[in-house]
Amino acid sequence: MITNHFLGLLMLSILQPINALPVAPGNTVNLLGTSQEKDDGRILQRYKRGWMWNQFFLLEEYTGNDNQYVGKLHSNMDRGDGNVKYILTGEGVGSLFLIDENSGDIHATKRLDREERAIYTLHATVVDKRTNETLEADTEFNIKIHDINDNEPKFSKDLYFASVPEMSDVGTSVIQVTATDADDQTYGNSAKLVYSILQGQPYFSVDSDNGTIRTALPNMDRETKENYQVVIQAKDMAGQMGGLSGTTTVSITLSDENDSPPEQSSAEVGAAIGRIKANDADVGRNAEMQYSIVDRDGQDMFTIISDQNTQEGVIRVKKQLDYEKQRTYSFKVEVTNTYLDPRFMYSPNPPFKDDAMVRVTIEDVDEPPVFSRNPYIIEVHEDTAAGSFVGVVSARDPDADNNSVKYSIDRHTDLERLFNIDSVNGTITTLKGLDREMSKWHNISVVATEISNPRQTTRVPVFIKVLDVNDNAPEFAMYYETFVCENVQSGQLIQTISAVDTDEPLVGHKFVFSISSSNPNFTIVDNEDNTARILTRRAGFSRREMNTYLLPVVISDNDYPIQSSTSTLTVNVCACDSRGNMQSCNTEALLSAGLSTGALVAILLCVIILLMIVVLFAALRRQQRKKEPLIISKEDVRDNVVSYNDEGGGEEDTQAFDIGTLRNPEVMDANKLRRDIIPEMLFPFQRTSPIKDNADVREFIHGRLHENDSDPTAPPYDSLATYAYEGSGSLAESLSSLESGCVEGDQEYDYLSNWGPPFKKLADMYIGKDTARET
Repeated sequence: MITNHFLGLLMLSILQPINALPVAPGNTVNLLGTSQEKDDGRILQRYKRGWMWNQFFLLEEYTGNDNQYVGKLHSNMDRGDGNVKYILTGEGVGSLFLIDENSGDIHATKRLDREERAIYTLHATVVDKRTNETLEADTEFNIKIHDINDNEPKFSKDLYFASVPEMSDVGTSVIQVTATDADDQTYGNSAKLVYSILQGQPYFSVDSDNGTIRTALPNMDRETKENYQVVIQAKDMAGQMGGLSGTTTVSITLSDENDSPPEQSSAEVGAAIGRIKANDADVGRNAEMQYSIVDRDGQDMFTIISDQNTQEGVIRVKKQLDYEKQRTYSFKVEVTNTYLDPRFMYSPNPPFKDDAMVRVTIEDVDEPPVFSRNPYIIEVHEDTAAGSFVGVVSARDPDADNNSVKYSIDRHTDLERLFNIDSVNGTITTLKGLDREMSKWHNISVVATEISNPRQTTRVPVFIKVLDVNDNAPEFAMYYETFVCENVQSGQLIQTISAVDTDEPLVGHKFVFSISSSNPNFTIVDNEDNTARILTRRAGFSRREMNTYLLPVVISDNDYPIQSSTSTLTVNVCACDSRGNMQSCNTEALLSAGLSTGALVAILLCVIILLMIVVLFAALRRQQRKKEPLIISKEDVRDNVVSYNDEGGGEEDTQAFDIGTLRNPEVMDANKLRRDIIPEMLFPFQRTSPIKDNADVREFIHGRLHENDSDPTAPPYDSLATYAYEGSGSLAESLSSLESGCVEGDQEYDYLSNWGPPFKKLADMYIGKDTARET
């Protein structure tokens, strides 16, 4: 088996060589493809390889102090007696990788970088220490370095140049910029890039997937603003917090389109302002002339060139003319023939040159305001309160009239309305607080307008840089899924953490990690490279006692003022194997060893509900049995008590039962056999005849009771025999209607009124009835 520290357990199938079986000559036995017959009848044996694996995995940039555990080699030939030796050869063996020849454990001795090398190819062999015999043949395997996010995205250029026609539609593609990440693109999100625009809104946007820059505002006019600086950021980890980023700048120029009509304007530098021409009576090459300005005053501001087609001198502006500084210029222009005839060079009046005075008058033109600087770059600290001073811009009217100028901010460049400007003196202030972490630069345009002529306007870009203030505390660079094994030892590393801070101090970040010194379970070791290690302070954890620990980690920076925050690290207690590989972290696994209080309560409730159901079912069954008739079959003639829920006719009902039977028991058939059981005797037991002297009924019942108790043929179950008994009479004689006369009217009831209050109700009933009948 091969165990890997990071990917759990890899199963290695070890197949022992298959021994050859005795085979008769000339026969072929296919044993798992291990035997093959040659032409001469010999059987060749092919043994299967024992090691069916080829790859280990190792995490790059390991920060631990000990050698990094890679994995374990183990052969079925190793019986644990110390006679097996593991041999490792290949790339980096001895310098990067070491193997314990007795146990087969492989360790890495140095920190590895996947970007330098991603795969190492090694060879493993197992030999017998005593005989040096090869037990397992040489086998090749790879150690693959797993990637972590340790490389930021990089653009191919620091500065890109692009152009787009002015007045383009929204969404017009400008340029595509792409960045590359040296991290592994096939593993996780370390090399998954997301593009965003940091500077250049609202004019341009960028596609977050492919880095294509497009126009975002319609009707962008080159005559208003020609150049734009756009800053693009590429961030890995799919743009999530903690990802690394890189930036590039794109200089975008709006190319000109014919969208403006012609209009008269002042003479610009290089513009032709006039022509002069000298007359020459010669023809051909002898008539070619060359013009030049002789006076220095004219040479500084103007230049003249010769038009070879018309032989004219074209006067052009050499420097910017300013009516307010100088309104007229006078200078001498000299003209000479290009080709001179030597015969006439020394004549008193040379015929080859001439001169003339030229006077240039400057006319006044209404010019737009002029700013003192172009552009303005202003710095302001973040967290500045609203209404704070940012900077001042200044512009003036260059005309002689020196008209007043008012200032305004182009709100298309300040959509969030973060700034305000005094229209009189050009003072820029904040309308809201600034946050460098939201935007490092703010690019606005300030417009200066002549009050007397609003058509004369000038725009100037103002770049406001937000300076960093340490106002953000560091926090975890990512979410950590940390676990600790139940069988962990004291001082064992369980997690390496790092932090990020959105602030950007001038000297770089320096984080300090700490936890409470009174924590009995864990401790922290600061690596002094903006990372820290979480170690166990004690050995052994139990999921029964607590399956999750919350570890508060305090992270502080080194800038002023010092900022700190507390981030909570969740540590789960898990079951692990002997190598520290996690097997299970689910609390449900504890049910096999013990039940929690909640589980016991749930089970107890289920048992109670089942018991209630059983009791209810039994009660229903008992009630149903009570309703069943006692005489189930006609053949069952046992004495039974049958209950009828109906009311008899009272004393007037003389047909319900013949009481004479009780008075004359001889009429009963004493020899009648029971039909519910099989007789056991050939001659059944003869019951004795009851007393024939018409004895009292009590004696009769006692006699029958004695007979039933001593009857050997009685059934083995209880029976109930019921006999009526009225006693021997009373002083008032019998009240029963059984012995009354046949005619109801023969009976007199007047004597009932003499029997006292107990019989008053009865007397009222019968005496009242007789009275009604007589009436």
